[in-house]
Amino acid sequence: MGHDHSHDHHEHSHGHHGHSHGPHGHSHGEGIWGIINTIFHFQGHSDKQQELASDPALATNEGIRTVWLALAALGVTTIVQIAIVVSSNSTALLADTVHNFGDALNSIPLLIAFYLARRAANRRYTYGYGKAEDVAGIFIVLSLVFSAGYAFYESINKLINPTPLQHLGWVALAAVVGFVGNEIVAVMQIRVGRRIGSDAMIADGMHARTDGFTSLAVLIAVVGAYFGYPIVDPIIGIVIGITILFITIDACKTMWYRLMDAVEPALVDDVVHMVGHVNGVQEVRNVRIRWHGHQMHAELEVVVNEDLTLKESDAIRAAIQHEIQHVSARITTVYIALTPCGHGHGHAHQQLAV
Repeated sequence: MGHDHSHDHHEHSHGHHGHSHGPHGHSHGEGIWGIINTIFHFQGHSDKQQELASDPALATNEGIRTVWLALAALGVTTIVQIAIVVSSNSTALLADTVHNFGDALNSIPLLIAFYLARRAANRRYTYGYGKAEDVAGIFIVLSLVFSAGYAFYESINKLINPTPLQHLGWVALAAVVGFVGNEIVAVMQIRVGRRIGSDAMIADGMHARTDGFTSLAVLIAVVGAYFGYPIVDPIIGIVIGITILFITIDACKTMWYRLMDAVEPALVDDVVHMVGHVNGVQEVRNVRIRWHGHQMHAELEVVVNEDLTLKESDAIRAAIQHEIQHVSARITTVYIALTPCGHGHGHAHQQLAV
């Protein structure tokens, strides 16, 4: 731009401005409705959510606890189902059990990622290890692909070589156990994933919720066998395999967005809108926001009057940081480049960065 000279002053904002976040500070209420809101997270950000958003250590610890609990719940569910599969010879239940076992294994890369996130940044990993969680999402997708393939293999084999279902009551019980176990995991992971900003955990939670309903689908196979239609069992196994494929596609899309540093366009629009209304800001340019672990980093260029003093420029920076925190408490690091407009009589094209 043909700058005569530049004056760079680097400073990082980490989101500790000590102010209320207005509409984001929702309460869950009291009484029964408050309990329901707390369990299912129907309403917006809670105080706990704000605290987790601004403290990566708390978010990581919360994630680790949740993954261990999910691993335990799915482990118990899988063990019960395996015991029944051995005696019942149900392909549909086998497909569902293998899928639940895969879900339990998904907890391992997630745990590794959360433990890695505790490590401090160093000269090689200058941003830290927050991206490890996104890498774990790749393993989750691969496990989904394996589960779908195995379900298809066993179901087609059962169509070619049909064998009757046994112990129908136990199979029905196993289906109910699968639903309950997966729904418990889904509620935990979705709620905590939203609180700490973990797309991998949310995806795994939604995956678990869908698995719960596919477990109930095994009941259809039981009903078919009871009325003399054993072919229903492998057909339900194929349906479960197709369901897993759809889950896989959705998980691929989610992890692609995260690995490619994608954010919701509305978030960028909100930042431009809020910053554009800061007193002294003439134009907002080149807004970039990306996820890193459970938090986001933002970069933007702001055009201001070139005659501003350093003190006035600092005041504008502080106001911009304040407004961005109102947009999302997860934007904890902000880099701002103040670009003079060049229409005054001061030092033309002076650029200040923060």
